[in-house]
Amino acid sequence: MSDRHISEHFETLAIHAGNTADPLTGAVVPPIYQVSTYKQDGVGGLRGGYEYSRSANPTRTALEENLAALEGGRRGLAFASGLAAEDTLLRTLLTPGDHVVIPNDAYGGTFRLFAKVATRWGVEWSVADTSDPASVRAAITPKTKAVWVETPSNPLLGITDIAAVAQVAHDAGAKLVVDNTFATPYLQQPLSLGADIVVHSLTKYMGGHSDVVGGALIVSDQGLGEELAYHQNAMGAVAGPFDSWLVLRGTKTLAVRMDRHSENATKIADMLTRHPRVTGVCYPGLPDHPGHDIAVKQMKAFGGMVSFRVQGGEEAAVELCSRTKVFTLGESLGGVESLIEHPGRMTHASVAGSPLEVPADLVRLSVGIENVDDLVEDLKQAFG
Repeated sequence: MSDRHISEHFETLAIHAGNTADPLTGAVVPPIYQVSTYKQDGVGGLRGGYEYSRSANPTRTALEENLAALEGGRRGLAFASGLAAEDTLLRTLLTPGDHVVIPNDAYGGTFRLFAKVATRWGVEWSVADTSDPASVRAAITPKTKAVWVETPSNPLLGITDIAAVAQVAHDAGAKLVVDNTFATPYLQQPLSLGADIVVHSLTKYMGGHSDVVGGALIVSDQGLGEELAYHQNAMGAVAGPFDSWLVLRGTKTLAVRMDRHSENATKIADMLTRHPRVTGVCYPGLPDHPGHDIAVKQMKAFGGMVSFRVQGGEEAAVELCSRTKVFTLGESLGGVESLIEHPGRMTHASVAGSPLEVPADLVRLSVGIENVDDLVEDLKQAFG
């Protein structure tokens, strides 16, 4: 029995899948194989299938096995960044003239990849409200090869019914891609709900400590996994051994971290709903969130991301971001420390003027694992 199937319980898999003890020393943590090439036992005689670390590296293999086990997939692939993973996926699935449905709320870098890079390669795209399967169906054309979903979405925390949209995509002969970065496999497993490909920015919750950049693709179809692996090797944007080791360390504590992230975010979202200077809160754990019932159905908890809108418009939102003391003003998310940012001027500046443009009065929080009372008080004092 392989270690990836040592248990059906997530917490046990997170610690043991891919983490085979080193056969030479018995070290319980996989070594960092900081190596570019490998001695061959005669021409073509590869030890364990390793010849060159762009093609495969034992530390990266350990991480990829871990990712596949956590997402319930057959094949995991680790990349140098989330966008490197997305780019490899697009160039594997698509050819010039193909069409993709993208969400009306998504990470700015993903939109930039479609709008500024893939478009020049001849890939067409259109926008749909993926929280509405009918909207997705209406956006599909005879050329559609993929439907792209973020759930929860970035930065408005919208929720998509993965199973329903998977059916819409598959009815049209398209594949469903789900960016699972915000939820992580601990809270949500899209492959079990009908998705074909899961995308991650490993930089975020999977790494969890704001000290590594990485990306991943996980699939349940072995043939598609082989196609993606071929393109990964041909294109070369692979995760390095030390970065792979850092993410592998991070996944071991993912469950306990996500429990605290979710607990803290729930309390902060509740406080914000009652604050007189807040005009709206985006958090799927709130009963009045339009996607709450779907989130309850397909998520274990609601995650650590909260967005909210403030009275006074853009300038008030920007000023608030500059006044926090525990929350750090910065881009990215998913680390143990709490971050605050203004999406319109920071992470989502690239979507300005597009159908994905975010409200100017929006503030996004990545709620960390600090004491929640300190976080609540910090936000209160920042409002003044």
